[in-house]
Amino acid sequence: MPFTHQVIDNLIGTITMTNNRKLNALSRSLIDEIMLALERFRNEKARVVILRAPEGSKVWSAGHDITELPLERRDPLGWDDPLRQLVREIETFPAPVIAMIEGGVWGGACEVVFACDIVVASRGSTFAVTPAKLGVPYNITGVLNFMNAASRCIIREMTFTAQPVPAARAEMLGMINYVVESDELEARTLQLAQQITRNAPLSISVIKEQLRLLESAHTITPRMFERIQGLRRAVYDSRDYREGLTAFLEKRRPEFIGA
Repeated sequence: MPFTHQVIDNLIGTITMTNNRKLNALSRSLIDEIMLALERFRNEKARVVILRAPEGSKVWSAGHDITELPLERRDPLGWDDPLRQLVREIETFPAPVIAMIEGGVWGGACEVVFACDIVVASRGSTFAVTPAKLGVPYNITGVLNFMNAASRCIIREMTFTAQPVPAARAEMLGMINYVVESDELEARTLQLAQQITRNAPLSISVIKEQLRLLESAHTITPRMFERIQGLRRAVYDSRDYREGLTAFLEKRRPEFIGA
């Protein structure tokens, strides 16, 4: 079954995630379709792309498809993980990508949204960074993306508590661009997209790539990288990691012991 609906009109490509049965969890199948749509829009010279869920969605995306994570002894968010591939594709897409948000954005879906260039959300939307609820160690580039989206104290709050941040607060903190009423969401997003299409596409493409390179220009030594990877390995080799994923699959509250 298709997991997305794709259309391009007046140089604006729109990808609608339609796997409502699984709350648009970012499975390999869903991500593959988004990636193919982005490739199509790249070939058709789209000047802006909108990534959205169906109108009226209570959940924009439930984040990483937990059923696809390894249960133990393997990095759950390595370089070739589908979510990592999607984030890189959005970041390097040669035109702006607008996240049009209605409903909850959970876990890895937050990183997808923060990888987008502009975020427009309905007033009832929320954002929750949830790896600590599952005992999952987030990867280095993912943490860097969160650091680029918000201040250090806000990222600590979101990752430590795993509690949702309302759209209005996210806008106030500079994490997203606009909060509008639900019945204004599509019109406001299209207004921004149309404004972008009237500007010089090559200039925009170059500026986007400049920003991407400068945002990732953080010095890290090989020793620091190895240290961070070692810290992450201690988590995904732990009993708590297995317990978190198992509890999720069994639909029960996990019992973490810190080991």
